[in-house]
Amino acid sequence: MTPFRIDGSFARWSELLHLIRASFAYMDGRIDPPSSAIRLTVESLTEKAKAEIAYAVENDGWLTGCMFLRPEADCLYIGKLAVLPSAQGKGIGRRLLDIAEETARDLDLPALRLETRVELVDNHSTFSAWGFARTAEKSHPGFTRTTFVEMRKTLTG
Repeated sequence: MTPFRIDGSFARWSELLHLIRASFAYMDGRIDPPSSAIRLTVESLTEKAKAEIAYAVENDGWLTGCMFLRPEADCLYIGKLAVLPSAQGKGIGRRLLDIAEETARDLDLPALRLETRVELVDNHSTFSAWGFARTAEKSHPGFTRTTFVEMRKTLTG
């Protein structure tokens, strides 16, 4: 497993897009509104990587995981945390979160923040096991019911 920062020399945008879409595909028909991952394009992904801090993981020459980080006033937001279904359970997500923690500390940010859909209770459990706590329930624009859960992890040391 080789994590690396996505920088100006990165050229595997189509593969990265495939990784994200494949990782989020299980949500199709399970969440409402649909994931923003379905609207990503190579162009929008390229712009996202320029505006945020992006990392990917490579195994045996293939991209198997990624995440996008965005500094906020009091935390580091983790978005599009994705691991290929065939690579899940091998520590890739955990390694990416370790990198997020290192990045937050380097930026003097005391916490990590992420959002997960209300329907994805397995994600809630996984993130809880990784030290995240539910901090809010929110709604996407146009929805009156809760559509996603915000979770935070306070960093120590």
